[in-house]
Amino acid sequence: MPVKIRLQRHGKKGKPFYWIVAADARSKRDGKYLDKLGIYNPNVNPAQIELDVDGAVKWLQNGAQPTDTARAILSYKGVMMKNHLAGGVRKGALTEEQAEEKFNAWLEEKGKTVDNKRAKLSDASNKIKEAAFAAEKAVNEKRAADAAAAAAPEVEEVVETAEVAEEAAEDNVSPIDAAAAEAKADQEPKAAEVVEETVEAVVEKTEAATEEAAEKPKEETKE
Repeated sequence: MPVKIRLQRHGKKGKPFYWIVAADARSKRDGKYLDKLGIYNPNVNPAQIELDVDGAVKWLQNGAQPTDTARAILSYKGVMMKNHLAGGVRKGALTEEQAEEKFNAWLEEKGKTVDNKRAKLSDASNKIKEAAFAAEKAVNEKRAADAAAAAAPEVEEVVETAEVAEEAAEDNVSPIDAAAAEAKADQEPKAAEVVEETVEAVVEKTEAATEEAAEKPKEETKE
């Protein structure tokens, strides 16, 4: 019976979740399976993979053929490497201890690679967050500046009113009395001008009357 190691789809629409299974090659993709070897979740970064490495190696040794996607996952988790080392042990090229040592060294190197990838992803995520925070901060500062500029005239008016009130308080005069005094001061020059014009008119009339009175005796004498 030909056996395939393949993915069996589960999960929701738009968020697939897979089981890694060994199944009869003639069965439907999502039908019955012979053995569940692990899971594959591509919805996270990096992808979540849980796999029974030794169980997958046994199926490979029994002739199971992985699909392209399943082969990539098995290779990523070291199944293909361990199967290759097991073949070397069978041929006498190396001992089981040597094969185990090589496999552990491979796992350690693979772990470093995965950790570096996670660190890079974390750094990239942090940079994106920092850039978003800086952009939001700039927008908030601009809004605050615009609001301050719009409120500036009102602030100036309030300051002027406060200054008038302060000056009135220093003179023990209420703001209303200060405003009345200012209006009265504006009227005083006008009143002075009217008085001056009136005095000048009276003086002119007096001088004219005097000249007229002085000329009358002369006229009477002539007669």
